[in-house]
Amino acid sequence: MSVHIPRTKHAPAAHEASFIVAGQQVSAPKITAGLYLVATPIGNLGDITLRALETLAGADIVACEDTRMTHRLLERYGIKASLTPYHEHNAAAARPRLLAELAQGASIALVSDAGTPLISDPGFKLVREVCAAGHTVTALPGPSSVLAALSLAALPTDRFFFEGFLPPKQTGRRARLTELARIDATLVMFETGARLADSLRDLTDILGARDAAICRELTKLHEEIRRAPLDELAVTADTLETRGEFVLVIGPPSADGGKLDDDALDALLRTALTQGSVKDAVAHAVELSGRPRREIYARALELSKHDGET
Repeated sequence: MSVHIPRTKHAPAAHEASFIVAGQQVSAPKITAGLYLVATPIGNLGDITLRALETLAGADIVACEDTRMTHRLLERYGIKASLTPYHEHNAAAARPRLLAELAQGASIALVSDAGTPLISDPGFKLVREVCAAGHTVTALPGPSSVLAALSLAALPTDRFFFEGFLPPKQTGRRARLTELARIDATLVMFETGARLADSLRDLTDILGARDAAICRELTKLHEEIRRAPLDELAVTADTLETRGEFVLVIGPPSADGGKLDDDALDALLRTALTQGSVKDAVAHAVELSGRPRREIYARALELSKHDGET
């Protein structure tokens, strides 16, 4: 008696896939089962790696933030792939489906709209659950706006802290910047053109005149890098081009402890006073300003009394 063993949906089979580079069609073998984190260009489509092309062409499924964006990339290199959306709005529902595909032996490539997956997108939850289920996860390094901006800013790179996007509202933004001021490292963050001027003014108030760089439209035709102290960038903020994508890079505190001028100290204290007691605000300001506690305490009391009266 013969026994029929059903083949799973993604069992190994003849796989005819390819991609095109410099006018030449290149064969792409089926890749082994697992999740592949594929970095894609942040602007210049020529920045894709050969390994990324081979993986995108050889995968059973390409999970992407926006199928339209990814389709343009794949079309550029003659890749035919099965696309499925995976983004912050559908991630909770999409993850079980992707895990089920992996359980059947599928190979899945995960891409973001641009750059390296998991940087400011929901991919980490998928990776966590894929690992917990015992499936293989492979990273294919490549373009990253964070690293591109850091390398172009002409600021220290031995230690850096990536913040992502600052809070959109001023109160939350200034409170977060007060916390970031404690970090002895170069800061890297994203910002939108519409909020750029306001953020630069808040950065100047809280962090002082640290050296900084505004990186706009990295790797694209209109790439622009402005390097200057934060206060100078803030003064010219209203004249900056606001179209495009921005990465801000801010240098670490100066060697003298990053002492603040009077205006910056007042801004720091006002923000800290809205978050806690005078005692906590003073302790925080002393740590960041390098000024004597007695001086800071007197100023905090004065500000607290004045703001309370107004």
